[in-house]
Amino acid sequence: MLALVFMGVSGCGKSSVAAAVAARLGLVWVEGDDHHPASNIERMRSGLALTDADRAEWLDTLGDLLSQHQPHGVVMTCSALKQTYRQKLRACAPDVRFVFMDLSPDAALQRVQARGSSHFMPTSLVQSQFAALESPIGEPGVLQVDATLPRDAITQAVLQWLQAP
Repeated sequence: MLALVFMGVSGCGKSSVAAAVAARLGLVWVEGDDHHPASNIERMRSGLALTDADRAEWLDTLGDLLSQHQPHGVVMTCSALKQTYRQKLRACAPDVRFVFMDLSPDAALQRVQARGSSHFMPTSLVQSQFAALESPIGEPGVLQVDATLPRDAITQAVLQWLQAP
């Protein structure tokens, strides 16, 4: 069954598109941010970027969730900024596919600013996300989409990609 992870920097639209795709496919949607340990949330709220060590427990949790839901199908959001993070998720769900929500630093900054205090990620950390980002282009099972397109257009592109042989 399908395991699909929407990935990219903060503000790229992972959550809104993942929710739409999950609804269209009738699959469980797992919001990765909901599974951060409290210490990670507090660290980010304080303007401190997460380290690989900070992300380890979170990635373990998401990997477990992917594995648990994969037999029935699952759509998940996870920044998955580094190849090692994606490899960790692939180890838990070998057939996992990734949708890379590609966005410029300026556009990401504008979107994070527009969220205001409704999200724990401050604008001061947007640049650190781009510094950590290792492009998934060329890795197996990755679709790159322009995150500035309307949600419905991205949703449709993802659904078409999933149906392709």
